[in-house]
Amino acid sequence: MVMRDQDKQDKRERLVASDKVGGKPAKPLLPNLNVCGDIGLRIARDGTWFYQGGPINRKPLVKLFASALRREEDGFYLVTPVEKVPIAVEGEPFIAVAMTRDGEGRDQRLTFRTNLDDEVTADRAHPIGFRAEPAGGHAPFVMVRDGLRAQLARPVYYELAELAVKTGEGTGVWSGEVFFPFPMEET
Repeated sequence: MVMRDQDKQDKRERLVASDKVGGKPAKPLLPNLNVCGDIGLRIARDGTWFYQGGPINRKPLVKLFASALRREEDGFYLVTPVEKVPIAVEGEPFIAVAMTRDGEGRDQRLTFRTNLDDEVTADRAHPIGFRAEPAGGHAPFVMVRDGLRAQLARPVYYELAELAVKTGEGTGVWSGEVFFPFPMEET
């Protein structure tokens, strides 16, 4: 039986309309990527990236690696479509080195720039938080993307602390219409 062009077109339209497409089924995602062994990648607490003990001094290369950085339940990895490489991270993978403020009070927006020139405005999707330190105290951070955080450099934290206000929720700062409380030390 020979199909006419109109019949072929009708069949294609029905397939598209029914959201069923003929041919091979889609390939599943790669949930179990090949995990390469430790190749000596490390991000120091100050944000410096190291390879086999030596610092990586080429910022474009570090930015490329950072674009492939992922946080998983068991640690940090550089992830490609076919494999992932573990990377040791001391503290947080990025450092917030600058902060700008637009507006005031509840309407203010605080934007942070990282050591790798990413910019992020603190809001519901990018909260400001505090990680408890083993030796006591808290390390302030802002969420950058996909569970990756930037620790605030000390001068940036001091700038942030100067903007703190007291509300019924405690002492903290506003950004992106969200209040971010500071942790209170137990006395």
